[in-house]
Amino acid sequence: MSRIGRAPIPLPDEAKVAIQNGAIELSGPKGKLTQALPPQIQVRQEGKLLHVEPLPGAAGERLSALHGLARALVANAVHGVTQGFNKSLEIQGVGYRAHLSGTKLVLQLGFSHPVDFPIPPGITVTVEKPTLLVVSGVDRQLVGETAAGIRQLRPPEPYNGTGIRYLGEYVLRKAGKAAAGAAGGAGAKKPA
Repeated sequence: MSRIGRAPIPLPDEAKVAIQNGAIELSGPKGKLTQALPPQIQVRQEGKLLHVEPLPGAAGERLSALHGLARALVANAVHGVTQGFNKSLEIQGVGYRAHLSGTKLVLQLGFSHPVDFPIPPGITVTVEKPTLLVVSGVDRQLVGETAAGIRQLRPPEPYNGTGIRYLGEYVLRKAGKAAAGAAGGAGAKKPA
């Protein structure tokens, strides 16, 4: 058995659980989510705790990994429907900005045209400032994929640092040609 999989998942009062064959359906104040389970894993509710366990008689070399995975997925679903997930993105660059237009995020990223990014269902994008976005939702994977998709439109580049980055992300900066040439000195000879 998996060490992670053995840990019980506490169930908050506001979360409702329906265990079906091969899936668990959760609902809470933030929304509703259905999580499929691997075929050899089951979920059992005991009061205010959820236990993720392998089926009796299940065996295999990957069972321990599936056990821990299923427990993590169910715990993320419980957290998502009760508290939700969010990722913050910041836009850096002169003239770079974003605004919402219906169900699209419109970004000015230094191209000759604005970039439209369709917001998937179940995701909420808020523009707190023209250079600060917050992607939120109940599904952790979908929130992460959406934030990564927005970041991929203009990843931070290493010379000027412009682009879209996660809030607090450190971008390793490179020196550039002018700084590299100055380090050699004006009278430095080229090697033969």
